[in-house]
Amino acid sequence: MLFKESVAIALKALFSNKLRSILTMLGIIIGVAAVIAMVSLGMGVRKNVQNSIASLGSNMLIVQAGAPKVNGVRQSAGSGETLKLDDSDAIKKKIKNIDYVAPSVQSSKQIIYSNQNWNTVVYGITSDYMAIRSLSVASGSFITTNDMQTRSRVAVIGTTVASNLFGSVNPVGKTIRINNDPYKIIGVLASKGQSSMGQDQDDCVLIPISTAMERLMAITYIRTINVQVSSADKMDQVQSEIETLLRQRHKISNPDDDDFQVRNLTSLMETMTNTTTMITLLLGSIAAISLVVGGIGIMNIMMVSVTERTREIGIRKALGATFNNIMMQFLIESIVVSVIGGLIGILLGCGASLAIAKFAGFNTVITLLPILLSFFFSVGIGLFFGIYPARKAAKLDPIEALRYE
Repeated sequence: MLFKESVAIALKALFSNKLRSILTMLGIIIGVAAVIAMVSLGMGVRKNVQNSIASLGSNMLIVQAGAPKVNGVRQSAGSGETLKLDDSDAIKKKIKNIDYVAPSVQSSKQIIYSNQNWNTVVYGITSDYMAIRSLSVASGSFITTNDMQTRSRVAVIGTTVASNLFGSVNPVGKTIRINNDPYKIIGVLASKGQSSMGQDQDDCVLIPISTAMERLMAITYIRTINVQVSSADKMDQVQSEIETLLRQRHKISNPDDDDFQVRNLTSLMETMTNTTTMITLLLGSIAAISLVVGGIGIMNIMMVSVTERTREIGIRKALGATFNNIMMQFLIESIVVSVIGGLIGILLGCGASLAIAKFAGFNTVITLLPILLSFFFSVGIGLFFGIYPARKAAKLDPIEALRYE
């Protein structure tokens, strides 16, 4: 009964001074809302990075040609001409714990259909490329082993290319021209959207690697070898074995002289996840500072309240109220302020997260954990900063309090 009465008195005190109560809650409201919005934004960035890396394929190793030197100047990574199709075949045959191996080449080309044209990236790939890069075909079919063996002029296009060249017309069966050579479209890829770096993953044309190397690009080397490892715990082992095999094939004794590089996407994902987690924590911590400021505001208003209600405190003590009764009364008032402010802050924080996603274009992820943490932290702030005014009220001498004007 005493607790219920204390809560009722606290609510009455809040509603009797509405403007002051709202201003007192403002710090808590802003703090909770900021924590939820910032953490949701950070979680959204983290999810985007994970999805982007996962879209490249699971348990992936990417072998690229090295960065050669021309006149003493180091060129861009992957620009060397040291990787061959035989290297890809050797990895597939000699390295265990591998599901797929898919070599690839690429080049920017102008694609023409009728009076329409589009500049995109043409990839020369194998039939395993679909599985290793987690691709799917929305309509038509994918490139087959027979297409590679016969160097067929066939193509599978992304949805961006399809929409720009064909609009709403189904492109399967149509013929496009690349370097003035005809290529029959046999399939359209399902959309994968943008990567976390803003790259359009649907803006591509896939053709058989043999066709790309011999007919389109006239090259004898490959740019990349995509390797899918059977399990994540074998990644480091397979990476080491690939590096050893390529050094043997390229007659390299010193690892510093490697004419290739192997990238481990699992390690990259772990690094990026840790980085985005730290950013999320940093954003949340900065936002949480406003909660502390809100707690100071609560303590300030509670001190004013003690001063205003000095005679009331004296009357209660004269009627038998104990130290703990007075202490509990003012602590409950402080907590009620923080609880109401925290609930309003949760609504504003979730609304702000949705608004950021809709109007600013950033992906946000609203989860229960930051909501609960920010709410209970705000309650803890109200309790902590309410202790000093509550103790001051409870220690008042009843005689002097009754004399207070």
